[in-house]
Amino acid sequence: MNVAMNLRSVLAQVATQEDLNFLLTNRIPRQLTTQFMGWFSKIENPIIRDLSIGVWRLFADPDLEEAAKTDFTSLHDCFIRELKPGARAFDLDPAVMVSPCDAIVGACGDIAGTEVIQAKGFPYAVQDLLIDPELVQHYRGGQYVTLRLTSSMYHRFHAPHDGRVERATYVSGDTWNTNPIALKRVERLFCKNERVVLRTRLDAGNHLITLVPVASILVASIRLHFLNVLLHLKHRGPNVIECDARFRKGEELGWFELGSTIVVFAPKGFALCEGITDGQVIQVGQPLLRLPKSR
Repeated sequence: MNVAMNLRSVLAQVATQEDLNFLLTNRIPRQLTTQFMGWFSKIENPIIRDLSIGVWRLFADPDLEEAAKTDFTSLHDCFIRELKPGARAFDLDPAVMVSPCDAIVGACGDIAGTEVIQAKGFPYAVQDLLIDPELVQHYRGGQYVTLRLTSSMYHRFHAPHDGRVERATYVSGDTWNTNPIALKRVERLFCKNERVVLRTRLDAGNHLITLVPVASILVASIRLHFLNVLLHLKHRGPNVIECDARFRKGEELGWFELGSTIVVFAPKGFALCEGITDGQVIQVGQPLLRLPKSR
């Protein structure tokens, strides 16, 4: 009897904490808060910098020991920190596509027709995320992996294989928090948020891979090195940008201003690498997907 009552008490407490987290991070003016954070984080005042980094470290656990530099000009400078050379090892096996970022693996696996899973019991249509009907059909029966970056993680993302980005499609939208609490409560969350659909062609087998960096609350922008524009809520330029940006495996593609999500899509024949399951922590450069065997 006491055990059952204690269990109910614990569950009620967890539910209350989740409710509070959801309210604090989503039931606020999300876009205004995000734009303010983008401005505030770039203030290069030593007192503001030190206080804001200190407050951030109270709620997160960033490993600044692996950063390429130890002195930061602002909170933003700390968010987008580069790593020391050799801090990440990239799997050079040409049969392997690596993770483009440090992350916690979310929902992943087979693409069932034209739907994938956001969180347990919450499917969403691939069309709603990618916009492009051609890509939707291309990934029928393929694989997808959701990679969630927390605020304390390394925020830069890299090329998962040799190849080129041939098109970037910017989709303006909301800035819902992309943490597990929100993913369990807000249907089609990724499809509502600001994002960039990166249509990427691998040199190996000419395979078409799509990376979708999704913004989140407090993520003021997404920077891509091969575009001369900053993609954010105030972007008024072209939404579909044709390009021919070539990258080698491991080269840096860009960064988020804070933590967020990248959803990876691969066509039929690709397979998840060993150990890629929901909840697994992965670092950029570690094996993510195995390419189809060449015939």
